[in-house]
Amino acid sequence: MQLLRVICILVVLVTINQTCAVRVTTTLGTIIGTTLKSRLGVDFFAFRGIRYALAPVANLRFRNPKPHPAWKPQNLDATQDGPMCPQLTENITDLSEDCLRLNVYTRDTRVQKPVVVYLHPGGFYAGSAQSKNVAGPEHLMDRDIVLVTLNYRLGTLGFLAAGNAAAPGNAGLKDQVEALRWVQRYINNFGGDPNSVTLLGYSAGSFSIGLHMLSPMSSGLFHRAIMMSASPLGQFDYEYQQKKLRDRQAKLLNCTKLTSVELVTCLKRKPMMDFVNTQKQMFDFNYNPVLNWMPVIENDYRQERFLVEHPYKTIKEGNFTKVPLIIGITEHEFVGGAYDLLKNNTVRGWLNENFEKYAPIVLMYERDTPRSKQISTQLRASYLGNRDLQTTDSLGSFGKLYSDAVIGFEYHRFLSLISSVVPVYTYLFTYKGRFSHFKYQNQTFGAVHHDELLYLLRVPVMTPNFTQTDDEHVVIENLTRMWAQFAKTGNPNNSTDPVLKNLRWPLYSNDPRKPYLKIDKNMQVFEGGIFTDRFGIWDQLFPVPTIK
Repeated sequence: MQLLRVICILVVLVTINQTCAVRVTTTLGTIIGTTLKSRLGVDFFAFRGIRYALAPVANLRFRNPKPHPAWKPQNLDATQDGPMCPQLTENITDLSEDCLRLNVYTRDTRVQKPVVVYLHPGGFYAGSAQSKNVAGPEHLMDRDIVLVTLNYRLGTLGFLAAGNAAAPGNAGLKDQVEALRWVQRYINNFGGDPNSVTLLGYSAGSFSIGLHMLSPMSSGLFHRAIMMSASPLGQFDYEYQQKKLRDRQAKLLNCTKLTSVELVTCLKRKPMMDFVNTQKQMFDFNYNPVLNWMPVIENDYRQERFLVEHPYKTIKEGNFTKVPLIIGITEHEFVGGAYDLLKNNTVRGWLNENFEKYAPIVLMYERDTPRSKQISTQLRASYLGNRDLQTTDSLGSFGKLYSDAVIGFEYHRFLSLISSVVPVYTYLFTYKGRFSHFKYQNQTFGAVHHDELLYLLRVPVMTPNFTQTDDEHVVIENLTRMWAQFAKTGNPNNSTDPVLKNLRWPLYSNDPRKPYLKIDKNMQVFEGGIFTDRFGIWDQLFPVPTIK
C-alpha cells in the first residue's frame, strides 16, 4: 500500500502528552491518531483502537475472524484505546466483544522500519493491549521501530472447542493471525516494513508465538520472534476438543442436555457478561490449572485450521517456520502463584493430604492414572523432600516446583528442540527492582513472571514514568535496545551502540557449554544452561513423545 499523506493538525489537548492529531490515509480509509512523547521525550504517532476484524458476535461468535472492510469515505478516530475483550475485571464498562482492535505506534511514516508485534499475556483468559493500563509504548518508542499491539478473544469466547464446525477452536489465535495479515497489508502506511516483522510475546503471548512458528496459517507473516516466559511444548497434552470445559460452560449457562451443535447455538445466544461472570467457576479451583483454555488440534470442518497436527509431530518433522529466536525466563517465575496456593488453608490441606490427586491439576500433567501417581511421587520427593507444605517455610521449594511446571519446563523443552534448527539466544532475567508483580512481606521477592514487562512497556497501573535518574533506567535501556536490535538484524548484539557495545551474547548451543545471558543492571554471559538439574527431572518424567 502506498503512503498517501500525513497531516499534523493542532487540537485541544486532552492529555498531558498529546500535542497534535495526525492523519494516515490507507485503502481502508483515513485514520486519525495523536502525537505522544516517549519516555525520553521523543515525539511519536499513536493510532489506537483500529478494528482489524469484524466484531465476533451473533453467528461470528466462536468462528474464524472476518477481516474488517474499508470505512471509506469516513475518517476513523484512532485517538483512544479500544475496549478490552471480555474477561473478569472490575471495570466492566471497558469490555466489549467488538474488541478485535490493534494499536500502531511509529516515529516516522516516511521510512520503512522494523515492525515489532506484541502479543499480551494473561493465560488466554485475561489481558489486553490497552496503553492506558498495561501496554504503554513509551519505552519502546525511544527505539526506531514500529510497534503494533493487539487484542484477541479470550476464555470461552476465544477458545471454545466444541468438536464441530460451529466452534472448531483456536479463535483467539486466529485473531492474532488476522492481525498479522492486517500488518502485512497496511503497516507500510505507518512507516513499517512488512518484510521485517518480529513477534514479541509474554506468557500466553509467548506460548502463542511458539504455535505461530508451527501453524500453516502464520507462515510468511513474521521473520523473527522473542518468546518471554512460555512455550507450547511441555508436560501437557493437546486435544481435538475441550469437552470438559465445553460441558462446564454449558452447565453454568444452562445449555445442557443438547447436542454439540445445539449447545453452541445456545451459547451464541447468551449475553457477553454471562461468560465474564462465570469465568472464575470455569477453573478447577483458585484459577488452576493456569492453562485452562488450551489451543487444540483442529478437525477439518472446511475452515482454515490453525493447528492441523500435534505440535510435537510438527517440530519433530521440521515442517515449521524457522526464524531467529530469543527465548528466556525470569529467576523466580510463578513464585507468586505458589504463595497464593500455600496461603489458602484448604488448597494447602488438599495437597498435603492427597498430593497425587491435586498436584496434576496445579502442575498440569495427566490425572488419575498409575503413571500420574508415579510422577507426583517423584516430583514431591525431588522438590519437597516429601515434607508437608507450610505457608512460608515451603515457599522456596514449592515456588520452584510450581514455576517449573507452569513456565520453566516448557521453556526448556522448546529451547532444547528448536536450537538445533534455528539461531537462538536465551536469557535469565534476574533484576530485582523496586516494582514487581509479587512482593513478599512488603518487599520485592525477586524477578518474577511479568516483571520484564515493567521495563519493556509502560505499565501505568503499576509504575511511575521512569526517568534517566531512576535505577530502572539502565534495565530499560538494555532491554529495549537489545530487543530493537534483534528486530532489525536477528542479532541482539551491536558493537556500535553506546549501551550495547560491550555485549557479547552468544548463540545458544545444546551442548555442555549452553551459554545464556543473565539480564540485570550488569549483563553477564554464563554457561551450563539454566536450572538444568531441575529441568532434568522433568526430562526424565516427560520424555519427548513420539506422535504418529
